[in-house]
Amino acid sequence: MHDLHRELQRTLNRLLPRLEQHFANNLKSPQWRTFRQRLDAHFPILFERLVALYGQQYDFYYHLEQLLVLLGESWLARPTALQKLDQAREKAPDWFQSQEMLGAVCYVDLFAGDLAGVRQKIDYFQELGLTYLHLMPLFKAPEGDSDGGYAISDYRQVEPQLGSMDELRMLAAELRQAGISLVLDFVFNHTSDEHRWAQQMRAGDPEQQETYFAFPDRQMPDAYDRTLREIFPDQHAGSFSYRADFADGQGRWVWTTFNSFQWDLNYQNPQTFNNMAAEMLFLANQGVEVLRLDALAFTWKEMGTNCESLPQAHTLVQAFNAVARIAAPALLFKSEAIVHPDEVAEYISPQECQLSYNPLLMALLWETLATRQVRLLRASMARRFAIPAGCAWVNYVRCHDDIGWTFDDGDASALGINGYDHRRFLNAFYIGRFPGSFARGLPFQENPRTGDARISGSLASLAGLERALQLGDEPEIELATGRILLLHAIILSIGGIPLLYLGDEIGALNDYGYRAQADKAGDSRWVHRPQTDWEKMAQ
Repeated sequence: MHDLHRELQRTLNRLLPRLEQHFANNLKSPQWRTFRQRLDAHFPILFERLVALYGQQYDFYYHLEQLLVLLGESWLARPTALQKLDQAREKAPDWFQSQEMLGAVCYVDLFAGDLAGVRQKIDYFQELGLTYLHLMPLFKAPEGDSDGGYAISDYRQVEPQLGSMDELRMLAAELRQAGISLVLDFVFNHTSDEHRWAQQMRAGDPEQQETYFAFPDRQMPDAYDRTLREIFPDQHAGSFSYRADFADGQGRWVWTTFNSFQWDLNYQNPQTFNNMAAEMLFLANQGVEVLRLDALAFTWKEMGTNCESLPQAHTLVQAFNAVARIAAPALLFKSEAIVHPDEVAEYISPQECQLSYNPLLMALLWETLATRQVRLLRASMARRFAIPAGCAWVNYVRCHDDIGWTFDDGDASALGINGYDHRRFLNAFYIGRFPGSFARGLPFQENPRTGDARISGSLASLAGLERALQLGDEPEIELATGRILLLHAIILSIGGIPLLYLGDEIGALNDYGYRAQADKAGDSRWVHRPQTDWEKMAQ
């Protein structure tokens, strides 16, 4: 540790003259002085994390210098209003722990048509009391199936039908003036196969050959696949997809954890880290205050492991966190680690992700409705709700995604509950296959062989309102409404940031129209992604 401290001081001392030469015209500005103060404060963490990831690579110091130049350029280009926000956040770092925090999440097109439509709804957001608004993926993505926008083709271009980057920047500013922080997804495990980096790789650009993982035959993919789990087995077997469209005429097996059109980034290449740091800081400079780190558990690959939640994945996020502390201190990270409860907690710290979804609470709230018992919820929260100071849960009942039964089998076993059997019961209950079920859910990624599945469905339909309305049963309608209110009373009071999935505030039901759309019919999650009915909202 002593040698590392000496090395980081020596490195910074050697790099500073080169930085000062690069930024010669800015050295007397107050912005440069602020940058130097933050660099001095946070370079040790940044250096230590990057050395752990890349220190053995011959060109490490070249990439480190390029990164510091990027940080300086990004900070100096940061709008004055956001620099003032940085100062305010540094003075009140616990701002997001206020009891007045209330979040919401929506798809731009489904909720308001486009970004201009979202701007027109700011009064509505204020009426709800929102202080945090998460807009689902809105960047350019492939036509047709794009995994709901999570296959990004360009991090700096909004989907044209939704608006422009200028409109996004204006929306962020207007939300900020209304006391609402803008939250966006940072999809940093993968890009779409249409991203310029992927196109350049296929074209043979030598600078892009290590941006993704691509192998000429099955030897390496087969070796990796032995210890990897299939995430979307309905989409493709294993974690690799064959692509024949490389310019040299030689096909490649590309690492595609999720879908064949989502190419996993190779973070063993330090240039990939720098490239994604540039995209992250660009978004921060548009006024984004919170980034949801999508699929962060999958970001580091290591032969012989399951490539999920590896120590290097944490180191990687901590390095990105240090980048933000230097060049955009107001920026927060929100963890999206839908993994084992113990692994979820490992991502939460002021040095990693200050915010985290609470998938365990969400899953167990639905478990309590099905079982009419709170013992598993109580036991799990007693063991797993506490998180480090300076951090907060984002507590939700429903979101855009499916419900997975992510409780710990050990917690269940201690209560005499068999985890495998209990998950099968919960799936049957929420699909409506269990006697006495009130739910109208759909299976997602159901495996008939193993019985494994996850659940799709809107809040109201899963809570029994759809069924009750179909039956015209007033007592059942009251019960369903009571369930909805109960679930939200818990997330509003348990501690953390409560998050509403917009549409739930009016009890939006399942929308089965997705089945008639070719690009959505195979994904039951679209059943709980309806178009907002503004006539109903007006009532």
